Amino acid sequence: MSFLSTTPRPRRKPSLTPMIDVVFLLLVFFMLASRFGTDQVLPLPLASAGQGYEGPPRLVDILPEGLKVNGREIPQAELATAIGELTEKPQDTIILRGADGAQLQRVVDVAAILRAGGFTNLVLVE
Repeated sequence: MSFLSTTPRPRRKPSLTPMIDVVFLLLVFFMLASRFGTDQVLPLPLASAGQGYEGPPRLVDILPEGLKVNGREIPQAELATAIGELTEKPQDTIILRGADGAQLQRVVDVAAILRAGGFTNLVLVE
């Protein structure tokens, strides 16, 4: 018997199953290890029954291209001043209402302007 044979053996095809398993394990790992969209949390309470409201109305309508305070249109730069005239103290309730077509980013920007002005009790309504 000879160790060298002249008849070629059929080639064995490599199995792709282990490689596919590794790819799926990596996919699951990276999906679980990722953080999705936790950029900023808005501490805005929604209006609920039972909360008392005192003082003059302080309603800020957030329009797609502007702002209204109690129905009167004002520039965004004058928002903190206009609200300051309607409040006795910075803890007074200010109601924010987004109009149809207004972007959520506009609501965030208005809330940031009011917080920078020292107003802490903002309520978001529909």
